[in-house]
Amino acid sequence: MNLLHGTRFLNIPCIFSSPDNHPLLVQFNSNPYYCNYSGFQKHQGSWAEVKYYKKCTSHYKAKICNGREVDAFPDVQTLRKFPYDEIFGKVVMVRFDSNILLKKELDMKTQSVINSVSTIKYLYEAGAKVILVSSWSVKSNAEKLEVESVADFLSSALQVKVGPRKCHFESTKLKVEKEIENSEIVLLENLSEFKEELSNCSKFAKQLAKGVDIFVNDAFSQSHRILASTVGVSRFCSTCLAGFHFEEGISQLKKAIDIDRKPYIGIVMETASPFLELRLRSSKPPRTAVVGGALCTWLPFFHFVTNDLKMIGGGNFRDKTAALEVLACKCDGLIFIGNMAFQIMNALGLPARSEFVEHGAFEGALNIVEFARVNKVGIMFPKDFWCMNDYSPKQLELFPYSDIPDGWVPVDIGPNSLKEINTLLSKCRKLLWIGPPNFKLTNQHTYGESNLVLMLHKLSQQNCDITVIGKRACREIANKSNFVSGFNMIESGSVVWEFLKGRKLPGLLALDRAYPFEIDWNVAYRDPTQPLVVDIGSGNGLFLLAMAQRRKELNFLGLEINEKLVKRCLNYAHQSDINNSHFISTNATSTFRPIVSSYPGQLICVSIQCPNPDFTKPDHRWRMLQRSLVEAIADLLACSGKVFLQSDIEAVAVRMKEEFVRYSKGMLAVEHGEWLEENPFVVRSDWERHVLDRGGQMYRLMLCKSNCCHTN
Repeated sequence: MNLLHGTRFLNIPCIFSSPDNHPLLVQFNSNPYYCNYSGFQKHQGSWAEVKYYKKCTSHYKAKICNGREVDAFPDVQTLRKFPYDEIFGKVVMVRFDSNILLKKELDMKTQSVINSVSTIKYLYEAGAKVILVSSWSVKSNAEKLEVESVADFLSSALQVKVGPRKCHFESTKLKVEKEIENSEIVLLENLSEFKEELSNCSKFAKQLAKGVDIFVNDAFSQSHRILASTVGVSRFCSTCLAGFHFEEGISQLKKAIDIDRKPYIGIVMETASPFLELRLRSSKPPRTAVVGGALCTWLPFFHFVTNDLKMIGGGNFRDKTAALEVLACKCDGLIFIGNMAFQIMNALGLPARSEFVEHGAFEGALNIVEFARVNKVGIMFPKDFWCMNDYSPKQLELFPYSDIPDGWVPVDIGPNSLKEINTLLSKCRKLLWIGPPNFKLTNQHTYGESNLVLMLHKLSQQNCDITVIGKRACREIANKSNFVSGFNMIESGSVVWEFLKGRKLPGLLALDRAYPFEIDWNVAYRDPTQPLVVDIGSGNGLFLLAMAQRRKELNFLGLEINEKLVKRCLNYAHQSDINNSHFISTNATSTFRPIVSSYPGQLICVSIQCPNPDFTKPDHRWRMLQRSLVEAIADLLACSGKVFLQSDIEAVAVRMKEEFVRYSKGMLAVEHGEWLEENPFVVRSDWERHVLDRGGQMYRLMLCKSNCCHTN
């Protein structure tokens, strides 16, 4: 080996051999560098050497591990934490998951069903008028899945009468056949019948949400899609919450990607391509076929000390490359099973029959190999598997990965592979399993997948956290084992893959934000029982700090989205010993209710001064003042409490007044006629002073809460 020219073996200390026992060499230059890859592929019964030339980069770790915030979830408001009293009399739309509640055999003992049913019954028992919406396939049995039949099925599951309502969307108007009755749960028409649902039509979503006060999304499996019933309607509802099932889905996904316990092993096993089934049914094999097999060989890019590991399988490698990079960032090893194993073998230059190699997957597989090498992530793929003869399905034989005869397809992993996997799994303390535990065509005489499921049971008894992802995986593992109660079961495999790719989940982002921290008011204030004044959009805090120094008998709270300004205000308050003021960095539009509702004293005043208008939106719409915020202020404000609004732009001040009058449910009324000539607080904000100094005009008004029948 010529070290002067930078030539070395790919996998130290492993040496890979071709069928002729020639080692696989990879040549590296400086970073970025060019790599000469020399591999072998079996074509028409003979092995041929294939050379690859590609520019590589070695900064994957910084890009993936530090640059992509794949595990950053927005904190959203949930039905569980929403005030129970606020639900009574409200019209609540629930987007339920038909994949859960419309199963042919509904198991009321599974957690997903329990959570989905509980969401609906909780709202119904709280006195809400519940509207159920969803989409379901009618291909299998259209008659049984008519809205009337589905309503009867849900009535049986919920033990509450569900009334069907057929809908018609014509001329931008969604017409419902009957009005909603007070004591009835209503199921609307199958949304899959409307093309506007899939296209997230704004007009359709607006009509769908017409008259709705609260939107509850309980379809976690659709959170990666942009639909009118999951994303579009959120624009037209004052409150958007996560249901019990959706909340559980978020918790499960967080748990799956958390690396709190080590060693952490990931197993991703998916079936072979459906084309394989066609091949075996056909009297003549097609020219090419993509087959999911199972091969097992360990490539220790590090010394054999296992921490995190993922097992990868299935097809469509190119589409999953970004997700695999994230998995490699979080784990110490990758186990490839299924069609993906052949792509990794091909990238490593190991023998792989050409018909097993996925077109266009080489570059992605090569990136994964290089990423694993740079980050010292081990790679494993099975070394033997059971194969079935194309023309004699009852004939089974065991073959090593390097010698797959033509006319044979894999149906299960071999005993040597099972032994190696078992050895590796015995060291793990956390396991991620994606995909079903068998091949598209399995055989009852091989027992490979049954042994894998048995391994899970043994690991669970050794205090190992196990997460199973994918609808088929959850179903088949549950059928093969009676010990899945302690498993973290996530049926929404597509959601997990999309999230791991670094893509946002639109259904999650459409929900209202929640303040994620518990506030210790005893630490924030000297006396947390004093009446509270809240300034929304407190900016540099000069107004609030000056007010706090003048009115010691009150507590002042500034809500500001700019974290740097908040830190500056907190430091100044601490240095000046102002112990009746506090500042929180947050988006008050969605977090005002959870923050202020936890305050032990009374809310007596709220001020909104000079919000930044957004004139690029229709009707001068800006993000800060929305219906949900107005309703929260009106609900939490004490009787005779005040709301002070001011702006140097008349259109903005007028719009703020109109929003408060419209959405305060009759509880707030304007005091002293129209605009106030002077600031009633005496203390002026810095922007107010700036406007007045230049000769500008301020538009001010005060609202008072006089109708207190809706207060908590």
